[in-house]
Amino acid sequence: MNERVRAAVAAVRDPELTVLTIEELGVLREVAVDGDRVVVTVTPTYLGCPAMATIKADIVAAARAAGGREVEVVVSHSPPWTTDWLGEAARAKLAAAGTAPPRRGPVLVALSVRCPRCGSPDTSELSRAGSTACLSLWRCAGCGQPFDHMKDH
Repeated sequence: MNERVRAAVAAVRDPELTVLTIEELGVLREVAVDGDRVVVTVTPTYLGCPAMATIKADIVAAARAAGGREVEVVVSHSPPWTTDWLGEAARAKLAAAGTAPPRRGPVLVALSVRCPRCGSPDTSELSRAGSTACLSLWRCAGCGQPFDHMKDH
């Protein structure tokens, strides 16, 4: 049952970045199964992330569907989540969906990001506040299209 529960929980989609699972996003930290008791540890992308209630409910539903009877979701803020936890496959999925992935490593200066549609670096931030807490709104001068960018942190 351990692998079945873990696979079910790992397949839970992020409700805001629906092209990614919580595992791909790096939110899923641990799945511990002891008999029919399941404890899942997650780290939110942001303190006070509004999607966390939905993620927790989806984790409970997935774990129960896979055989877990008693399911607990533990939210851990240590260490804090970082965009460096996104793998190359997750970054590629974001770009394919029209969202510019975050840059790697420390970002000390606000630099332009490449357009996920045409690849142009001639972009500018329109609004730091995007459709979700983890996205900002950008526009590409090359193709003229707006796009989301997953904030660096």
